[in-house]
Amino acid sequence: MLGRTANGLFWMFRYLERAENTARLLDAGLRMALTRDLVTAEEEWRSVIETAGQREAYEAKHASYTGMQAWNFMLREKDNPASIICMFKLVRQNARLARNAISGELWEAINENWLIIEEQLAKPVGENKVMDSVKTIRRAGTMARGALTGSMLREEGYHFSLAGMFIERADAIARILDIKYYLLLPSLSYVGSSLDTGQWDTVLRSVSGDRAYRWLNAGHIDARNICEFLILDDRFPRSLAFCHSQLRENLAALARLHGSEGTSNELMREADTRLTDLSIDEIFEQGLHEFLIDFSASNAAIANAIAQDYRFLS
Repeated sequence: MLGRTANGLFWMFRYLERAENTARLLDAGLRMALTRDLVTAEEEWRSVIETAGQREAYEAKHASYTGMQAWNFMLREKDNPASIICMFKLVRQNARLARNAISGELWEAINENWLIIEEQLAKPVGENKVMDSVKTIRRAGTMARGALTGSMLREEGYHFSLAGMFIERADAIARILDIKYYLLLPSLSYVGSSLDTGQWDTVLRSVSGDRAYRWLNAGHIDARNICEFLILDDRFPRSLAFCHSQLRENLAALARLHGSEGTSNELMREADTRLTDLSIDEIFEQGLHEFLIDFSASNAAIANAIAQDYRFLS
């Protein structure tokens, strides 16, 4: 497969995952803000914007964190390259670039949803329409993944797509955990203390893990258990452990197809060994922030190695 096509597939699913993760954050923020007074709601939106990595860009345009300003900035601000409309435009551009390497069903899922999203976000989104936009974006991600798994040959294109998806998903989960944990528990001395369960519920909702977590933990909201669930529980499809196990499998499949391993496979094994050997107690002893920074750096190094191994475009 040409590096240009592989690059298009890899980034198509990175941008798709990034757009969907942003929509999930918006969903969680909306639910929390609706239960708060005006001042507290602004703090919730500040937290959402910061978690999405958009605070500097947002504050360059806005002086306050009202809900409508915040969600329109994240949904449709064309001067914000991390807005959902900008990211989904890149999804479609990369799908067009790799058009001959993807199934008709996958192209239709991307193209048809782009037309719907473009229409919904053509003008400012009011409070009565914002949840519809969030649902459309989440549905677009679900449809694209369904088309990928249901219609694509298990060849290079399939594995490049999933590699991009799991690289991006792992990065998003690590970032959400790091920022939220820092905001909620700035000191390890607070571990095990009484916490704002609503805020931790936001963390779980932002990764669609609230129902699974409650089922496993009898509804008990606890910082340590949530971190263990999102980092080490490989049964949950958005945990760091699950993302890395799937990424390892896709990189191994690419190595078999190409007849040799690359630097990405070596880095993946090293990262997988480090994560598999850790317990949540050891992570807390090391420092959760330090662990997540190391994890994100390792994840980025694997992504760069994939590009080098398969001659992606710079």
